[in-house]
Amino acid sequence: MAGPTVTAVVFDAVADWSQPLLTFYDDVSGERTELSAATLGNWAAKSANFFVDELGLGPGDEVLIDLPEHWQTAAIMLGAWWAGTHVLLPGRTDSGQGMLGAAVTSVAEIDRYDDVDELLVASLDPFAMGVRDLPFGVTDFASAVRVHGDQYTSRPVVSGPVLDELTTEDVLAAAQSAATSDGIGSGARVLTARPWRTADQITATLLAPLVSGASLVTVAHPDPDRLDARAQTERAGVVLR
Repeated sequence: MAGPTVTAVVFDAVADWSQPLLTFYDDVSGERTELSAATLGNWAAKSANFFVDELGLGPGDEVLIDLPEHWQTAAIMLGAWWAGTHVLLPGRTDSGQGMLGAAVTSVAEIDRYDDVDELLVASLDPFAMGVRDLPFGVTDFASAVRVHGDQYTSRPVVSGPVLDELTTEDVLAAAQSAATSDGIGSGARVLTARPWRTADQITATLLAPLVSGASLVTVAHPDPDRLDARAQTERAGVVLR
């Protein structure tokens, strides 16, 4: 049975496209990047258009995403779901249910995926600058997606796994359950220091606020002593440690 993608549900929940939707901090690098719903939507759309138009991926195709918590990671995942693909996380390189169409990773992890047909590297740069001098056959993701359109027409996709073994229905149900448990509602501003590397963490930490119409401030490598002050600065009413 066909239904909306996870990404369509996320952006359908947006009340004001000009307001911050995702704010990313890294307490080691010092990065702070704030993306409005429109900006995050544009990056997700570029990613979706790239997956569909350049790589020819769609429902049933698998995209491995091996990246740390970062705003680029969120945009790439949202783009992959918008395109209808099945996102795999590290350790799940073959689900047995589709064809691995591409792997997106960081420079540090290139050698792990030298046998993938389409290997893409995300720079994880605050301004999404590209990566230079990549090995032959490795594509710089930031440069590749920039030429694609920043609007995407969402299409219903046939039910099937979209995040490891989880279906769209599983992902949305888990995200909504986590939002209820953590007291996240529409219009809330949520600050989290929790990781989002596994499927369960992604649904509970990244997606729970976004599908609820809340905005998210996520902190990588968090300094626990700075969280309360940061929550005040960001006017976050919900803090998840």
